[in-house]
Amino acid sequence: METAKRIYLPPLSLVGPNALQELKEDLKNSSYKQVLFVTDSILVQIGLAAKVEDILKEAGLKYLIFDQVKQNPTVKNVNDGLKVYQDNNCDAIITLGGGSPQDCGKAIAILATNGGNIEAYEGIHKSAKKSAPLIAINTTAGTASEITINYVITDEQRKVKMVMVDKNCLVDIAVNDPVLMVNMPKGLTAATGMDALTHAVEAYVTAGAYDWSDTLALKAIKLIGESLRDAVNDGQNLDARNKMAWAQFIAGQAFSNCGLGYVHSMAHQLGAVYDLPHGVCNAVLLPYVEEFNAPVCGDKFRDIAEALGVDTTGMTLEEANKAAIEAIKKLSTDVGIPSGLKELGAKPEDFETMANKALADVCTGGNPRPVNLEETVKIYEAAY
Repeated sequence: METAKRIYLPPLSLVGPNALQELKEDLKNSSYKQVLFVTDSILVQIGLAAKVEDILKEAGLKYLIFDQVKQNPTVKNVNDGLKVYQDNNCDAIITLGGGSPQDCGKAIAILATNGGNIEAYEGIHKSAKKSAPLIAINTTAGTASEITINYVITDEQRKVKMVMVDKNCLVDIAVNDPVLMVNMPKGLTAATGMDALTHAVEAYVTAGAYDWSDTLALKAIKLIGESLRDAVNDGQNLDARNKMAWAQFIAGQAFSNCGLGYVHSMAHQLGAVYDLPHGVCNAVLLPYVEEFNAPVCGDKFRDIAEALGVDTTGMTLEEANKAAIEAIKKLSTDVGIPSGLKELGAKPEDFETMANKALADVCTGGNPRPVNLEETVKIYEAAY
């Protein structure tokens, strides 16, 4: 008999065109005195942060900007942001961006109420208290950090990405406005979109999957198959952007509540060692890890193939599995993802070290098929 499930979701999510404007009333009704606005320097330079500043001003809120977040947020980023938060007596955090500012904001918010060093929170549900109030405004259709109980911080000393799974980091309000995504560059659209696909595929085949997560994951895969190419080819296509915003949003709900797998475990190491974009690492690794997993996943890859538009009628299970992997590869190629790890600058001499760290990653326990060191190195080599 299936056991009871704990499902963690933000108390409020605003999703769809002009969702940012909807946030104004919630901010007006808040009791926040001083907000820390966490983002990155690029979003400030291109004027996207100014749109949020306008909303904050209209709501009558005082705020300070912390825009030093790197693409793989570090322990230093977290500590620097926390100092600004504490020195200015802030009482809430608003984040703007993709997974990087969201994850950094979550880490700052956890330390604001729990204290200590962020390294102590690596693992599952390590904090004792709910984080400081958090509002997360998403600008990419991929990471879904704005609605998950996960965040990832790079420990530059150890060259490892620390994965935190913590119900106390869940945001109070999540905002997904596709209007904020229309000017996102093609490469970033592709990388974040394939990150969302990885979330959906891993959630569908993970050991912790169940009916609710399956329903969400399959719908996300279908939406991504229908809209990612259009979003990449025409960034102004609001319909495609809206579909991708919904796809990443529901994929995030799925994996946040059932777990991920070995694609993420291996991708985390590439990000930590080479400071590579997380979505690109996931995209390159996804077909090779799932080729390894497919033999133990029953009909699930047939479902994935169908969701990506492949007619599997008359196919054997093995043929359907292969069709799903090929459909993933084709989508990745069509949106311009690099062909392999060699193109990303990865070095074969690092594979064994990364493989050892991948085996210790929090996400590894969710993989549907047990994996060892030798098999991990072979997957890195296949993806090279």
